[in-house]
Formats: sequence, structure tokens, C-alpha cells
Amino acid sequence: MAEWTVRRWARYGHERLYAASPDGITLGYLDLKTGQYHSDNLGNLPLLETVIGDHLATRMQVGTTNGSVSPAETIGAATAVEPPAGTSVPQWEDISATQAGAAARQRALAAREAQGPFRHVLSRLVGARTDERAWRIGADGEQATAEQLAKLGPEWRVLHAVRVGDCGADIDHVVIGPPGVFTVNAKNHPRASIWVGGDTFLVNGQRVPYIRNSRYEARRAARLLTERAGFPVATIGVIAVMGAHKGFTVKKQPEDGAVVVVPRRSLGRYLQNRSARLGRHEISAIYEVARRSTTWKT
Repeated sequence: MAEWTVRRWARYGHERLYAASPDGITLGYLDLKTGQYHSDNLGNLPLLETVIGDHLATRMQVGTTNGSVSPAETIGAATAVEPPAGTSVPQWEDISATQAGAAARQRALAAREAQGPFRHVLSRLVGARTDERAWRIGADGEQATAEQLAKLGPEWRVLHAVRVGDCGADIDHVVIGPPGVFTVNAKNHPRASIWVGGDTFLVNGQRVPYIRNSRYEARRAARLLTERAGFPVATIGVIAVMGAHKGFTVKKQPEDGAVVVVPRRSLGRYLQNRSARLGRHEISAIYEVARRSTTWKT
């Protein structure tokens, strides 16, 4: 967790909370009397609100008895700063502990319960292509992809099964590291033939919208992360293919470079071989907002 510095300043009748980034750059301040946020760089306002909002929420949870505030403090320290009247503190959940394939597992379980025990067992015995099977295989692919991502170095941050919006959509994996930010979509197709040519993705000769969906997913993630981080966050969509035992061919990668198709086992190598674009502080700043459930609400 990035140690965003938040300090209280009171002088000449003013009371403010100033926030600074991990490298000491001032983001701006919250006027405790008016509840207004101020920054010389308007692009910093979303991140400024997040940092101070988290600071205030932590103080409310911890509480103190004397109400004193140290001149310099970092988020997580036990000090009391009550939010001013009219200042809303966003409530969010930390999604960093969500397990890979969690959403797909839930849908597989729901489909299994809808089938009933007898039909479920029969479907498994004959290998029927049911919704339960599709979600279960998808969850297996996400877990296998997560195992590859777990091998990345300590400078990388990974989130799994990130729920986006209110319509049940989710991103299999959000990966943040020196080369940038990636939305990884795991596709598990046992005993299938995969062919990719530009924006065309074929599974057993049938065209599927994987590339279009991945491009949209990456752009959506970039927009949401940019809004919350307060600086531009570029995102690349990656389709990690698992299975494809009857053949896997990438004749040509998607046209605009916004999406890349790779074998699941080559995912880690692909990510690590890309040129570095983000520093340690930028990675921490992006991860700090990415792990908040409220970032992904649209």
C-alpha cells in the first residue's frame, strides 16, 4: 500500500488537510471548513479525493480519545481527524483478496443448482455442453492463468475477477507492472482449434467476438483508472489462450495493438519482455485506486 502522506495545517483561521504523493509531490488539500478540495493541477483532484477520503474513513474506524493530530501522518496511523460536515467519505471494499475465477465459479454453481443433482451428474457423464460446464471450464482457465501471473516479480500487482459496473461484467485479471497496465482475459478451450488473424478470432472455425470484447474491456478499464488516479492510464487487452489441443495459430495480431493474443503459458514472458513505462510510485498509485471496488462502478 502506498504511504500517501496526509498532514493537517491550521493557521490564520484556516484548517486544511494536505496530501502528498509517495515521492513528496503535493496533490492539494481539503478545506476542513468548507469541505472543498483544491489542487493546482485539476487532474490530481480524483486521486486527492481518494487519498483524503481513505484517510478520513480510517480515522473514523480507528477513533481516539484526545482528538489530537500529529503534524505529519501517513494513512494507517491511529490519529483522529473527523470529516467536516457535508463531506462524504466513499465506502469501498478492498478487492485485492478476490480469488481468480470467483465470478465464474459462482455462475457455475448457480447453473448446477438450476440443473438439479441428477441432471448434473448425467451431464458430466456424457460430457454435455451445459452452462455449468462452460462456466466451470472458464473458472479453471482463470485459475491456471493466475498461476502464471503469480510468477511475476514483486514489482507487479495483480487483481482477479474484478467486477465492473452493475450488469455482472468482470475482468478476469488486472495486471499492473513496469510495462504498464493490462486487462487479461483467460480463454479455456480444451480439444479446440484456435486461429487468429488480425481482428478475426476463430474457435473450431466459428468466429467469436473475443478481440472486440477485449478491446472494449481495456478501454473501459483505462477510462475508469484514469478518472480515479488523476493521470492518464493506458491499458492493453491480453487474451490468454489455454487448451487449443487441436491447434493454436496466430497469423497476425489484432490491427491496432490494443489487444494481444498469447498462449497462457507464454503470458508471463510476454509481460516481462515489454519495455518499462511505469515507475514504482506510478505502479503504487494505480494499484491504490484499482483495488477499490468503487473505482469500477460506472
